[in-house]
Amino acid sequence: MDAYRSVSTRIPRSHSTSEALSEGVGGGRSISSAVDGHSHYDHQRHHQHNHRDQTSQLQQSQSQQQIHSRTRSAEKNTVTLKVGLIGDAQVGKTSLMVKYVENCFDEIYTQTLGVNFMERTIRIKNTEITFSIWDLGGEAEFTNMLPLVASDAVAVLFMFDLSRKSTLNSIKDWYRQARGFNRTAIPFLVGTKYDLFVDLPEPDQEEITRQAKKYAKAMNAPLIFSSTCASINIQKIFKIVISKTFDLRLKIPEIVNTGEPILLYQNI
Repeated sequence: MDAYRSVSTRIPRSHSTSEALSEGVGGGRSISSAVDGHSHYDHQRHHQHNHRDQTSQLQQSQSQQQIHSRTRSAEKNTVTLKVGLIGDAQVGKTSLMVKYVENCFDEIYTQTLGVNFMERTIRIKNTEITFSIWDLGGEAEFTNMLPLVASDAVAVLFMFDLSRKSTLNSIKDWYRQARGFNRTAIPFLVGTKYDLFVDLPEPDQEEITRQAKKYAKAMNAPLIFSSTCASINIQKIFKIVISKTFDLRLKIPEIVNTGEPILLYQNI
């Protein structure tokens, strides 16, 4: 079960459905098969005790399943990954977080007052990974809360609006400040609102893409163009976070051409 909680009361409490990204955990023998497997045997040897023996077998099967369930739970690994979202106001940080956690998008902009916090838990084979996502308000008055978002994060998403070049220019300062509180977090450069970016004149698209690639190289960061309302590259961002954190091989094709939703994460 996915769940989240928010430091800001602006986002209401709810629950999201967890997703299985890989094969599930196999179950044990079913109760019905356990009963059926013994009923014929009991009928031949102890017909007069058939009902009593079926009840006994059912209880035994249920007990075995409970033990098996507890064993699987004990063997299950749990990991929490803190991810910070940093960037100018109105670049879509909260929208991306809500989209990933709740799979919904609200076109009405609501200012983040300080910090928002949400969680989502996914399962990969026998491991449960909880993303603890921290979203910092982009106004200058909230920069004093940057340590709360950046400290202890395994990854920081430096986010900018692809349709507003000024928000990309601000990344240098955000990066410098965040690195002062966390020098080990894996940086990501994430362009948002790709759905608006594609409507820009081609020369503007080329310039923004070129500058974004330059910044990503300097930051040694994956570069991802995304769209929350069009559901472009949202899930892939967090898959790449996992692959970078645990040094896992990922088979998501890269996208490099200008005008397309850029996805560069290999050989960074």
